[in-house]
This record gives sequence, C-alpha cells and structure tokens, in this order.
Amino acid sequence: MRHRHTVARAAVIAALLLVRSTSADVLPDNRADVFYSKYSGGGMDITGYSATARAKITENFALEANYFVDKVSGASIDVLSQASTIKDERKQKSGTIEYLRDKTTYTASYISSVERDYISDTASISLSQDMFGDLTTVTLGFADTKNKVGENNGTANDPKVAWLGHALTRAYSGGVSQIITKNFIAGVNLQVITDAGYLANPYRSIRYLDTVARGYSLASQTYPETHTSTAVQVQGKYYLPYRAAVTALYRYYNDTWGVVGNTYELDYTHPIRNKWIFEGRVRYYKQNAASFYRDLFDFNPQQNFEARDQNLAALDNITVGAKVTYAFLPEGWSVFKRGTVTLDYSRIRFNYLDFRDIKDFGLPQYKPGEEPLYQFNANVFQVFVSMYF
Repeated sequence: MRHRHTVARAAVIAALLLVRSTSADVLPDNRADVFYSKYSGGGMDITGYSATARAKITENFALEANYFVDKVSGASIDVLSQASTIKDERKQKSGTIEYLRDKTTYTASYISSVERDYISDTASISLSQDMFGDLTTVTLGFADTKNKVGENNGTANDPKVAWLGHALTRAYSGGVSQIITKNFIAGVNLQVITDAGYLANPYRSIRYLDTVARGYSLASQTYPETHTSTAVQVQGKYYLPYRAAVTALYRYYNDTWGVVGNTYELDYTHPIRNKWIFEGRVRYYKQNAASFYRDLFDFNPQQNFEARDQNLAALDNITVGAKVTYAFLPEGWSVFKRGTVTLDYSRIRFNYLDFRDIKDFGLPQYKPGEEPLYQFNANVFQVFVSMYF
C-alpha cells in the first residue's frame, strides 16, 4: 500500500514543478504525450498510463490537460505482516493555464486524484521571472491540497470504505537559476510543506512484545496531526565542448518528525547528431528514522505517538538509471514539428537500517527484534512518446 502521506505530497510537488517547465520569454511548443510506466519491487506492482495535451491559444496564453491512471497490486512488506493485500486504481485529472506577460510567466493548475479510499484535490499558482538580461530566473510557487482519507475494510472486489478523516497540505517554494558562464548554469530551490489532519496510514501497524506464540502483537499506529518539512536543493549543469552536459545535484531535507535526509545525484547527457540523446544517472539517498518510529515496541502504548511505517525508518538507497531519446521525426512531418520517443529504466536498491523482515521470519527461527534487516530491489521502466506541433 502506498504511503498516503507521500501520495498527497507528491501531488503538491508535481503542481509546484509546473513552473519549472516554462520559460519567461517564450511559452513551450504545442505538444501531445502518451506515457507508460511500470514499477516492481518490495511486493508492489504499479502500472501507470498517462496522456497529456498542450496548446498555445495565443503567443501569451496556453492550456494543458493531463489524464493519469495507475493500478496497484500486492502490498509492501509492513502491510503483508498483517496478512493484508491490495488491488486498487487511482485516476488523476489535471488542468494548467499559463499566461506570459513580458518576462514573467504566471501558472495556475488544478489536480484531482481519486481512489476508492482516498480523494485528493490540489490547486496551485506560481510565477517565473527572467531578469538581468535573462541571465537570472526567479520562481515562486504555492500549492494547497485537501485530502479525504479512508480505509477499505472489505475486499478489492467488494470494497467497504470507512472514512477516517481529512488532511490539509500546503506547500511554498522558491528558486533562483543563474547562468554563471556560457557553459555553466547553477540553481538553488527551497521548499516548505506543512500538513495537518489525519496523516497516518490505516493499513500499517506497529508491533510490540507480547506473550503470544510469535512473541509480538500488532496495534494501530498513532501519528501527530501536524507535520512540517523543509528541503533545500542546489544543482549545477556544465556543458562540455562536444555538446554533452554533466549535472550535479544535492538536496537536504528535514522535518518536525525528526527525519533528516540527504540526496546526491550525478547525471550525464550526450546527444548524437539531431536524432539521439543518451543519459545516465546515479543517485544516493540516506535518511534517519522518525523520532516516534520503532521496529518493535516494548509494550503498547509505550509513547504518545508510535509508528512502524517503512517510509519513516532509517534507510538508504542507490539508484542507477539510463534514458535514451530518439527523434523519429527530427525534421517534422505535416503539422508536426518533430516527434520523439523516450525509454527510461532505473534500478533501485533499498537497504533498511532498523526495519526488519517479519514476513518470512519468526519463531522459532528468530526472536522478535532479531529478524534480518529488510532489503529489496525495485525496477522502474518508463516509455513516452511526444509529438510537437
């Protein structure tokens, strides 16, 4: 089961990222995209389909619409620990309006996401401003998300949803991009996100020592009703003499739940003529556990807030990915200026530092709290076709 708190924040971040896709002097070209993605790992299979259409009504005004569906089957290891699996579908619709005035682009968007047991609506506004001879770009954004959280107490084919509460997410972002030299561009972005309301995942449980045969029992998680996170990201892109480019990125994250995360990424992009673009990337991420997280509690309730959610555990992961883009219509055809197809593959290795695998291990093999630490590999495959006109 996807972490509900993460899903809500993903919608907010996606809305804020819309400002980065625009240039403050010229709106992007008209285009249509179809997209397919497949994620497999950690007991989860997620398949996504998407279609996007973008049109400039005038040189200063553009509209964009997107429809996205992802289908989930299986369950993550901590959900499986209580013999629960899931099969669900999420449908998301979004619309975006862009308006260009002089060197400023104003963007407004709305995202609606619906599942059987989770409903999310996000509205966002942002602006992008070029200045100092177009050498500097400043971006600002705000997003507001309202979530309705439920729990399916039935089955995939016969759902019985109990609505548990609401959550509100607000995000504030700002960034500066600067052309340092003709070959080097640097940028910094700041993002602050606040959450309030029902923030727990009803499908995940804590475990605590007990006198039952397996040595522990399960109980509901208890989360704080507020959460604030801050993230700062710095990146630099250097263009090499042979048209290739190297990008380095660092992101620092911390929140009021005690989680601190660090991300390091290195990307390489290499075009060949006007038909191929090859890209490779390596990313490393590490975080500590939330202050109220424990893999095994001594008793229940042991503290005011308790969680055994793998997303809040101490972990690290490394991602190795490659992407290739082929322009099958480099010179255009009929009404199309060009057409491209992109294949993207990532391999992710997750290592948990204080979250144990209790699905296949238990008494008499291991005592509670002595099971092997959980690890798994995930594969992410994406393909999308873009037509520009």
